[in-house]
Amino acid sequence: METGGCLCGKVRYKFDREKIISAGHCHCVDCQKITGSGKATIVFIPTENLEINNKYKVYSIVGTDGTNVHRGFCPDCGSPIISYVTEQPNLRFIKAGSLDDSSWVKTESNFWTQSANNWDPVNKKLTSYLKNPE
Repeated sequence: METGGCLCGKVRYKFDREKIISAGHCHCVDCQKITGSGKATIVFIPTENLEINNKYKVYSIVGTDGTNVHRGFCPDCGSPIISYVTEQPNLRFIKAGSLDDSSWVKTESNFWTQSANNWDPVNKKLTSYLKNPE
């Protein structure tokens, strides 16, 4: 069972690593802003396979592609932990940096490469998409 959570430990989650769909780097401007970095590295997991102690706060916004994006973070320390979109209710995006042990994460793709910064370039060894994969 994989575990993770926020910096202060108030928000915790767990899931079975065997249930993940994939992992990737998102270079969209929203992810850059929310992480304060060039990208967000996220692990995709079916909603039903994630246990989280629902004590996180959510900030919602309409994303660049028009989806309704919800970003979950700790109300105390502010650590970003999870994201999801209304249009895909059966999928959750875990921030890889919030995992207790992320050594096993293997990124498979880059998306929103059209907004990647030259100071945090796209990993050209991975499959890349200008926007979200179709």
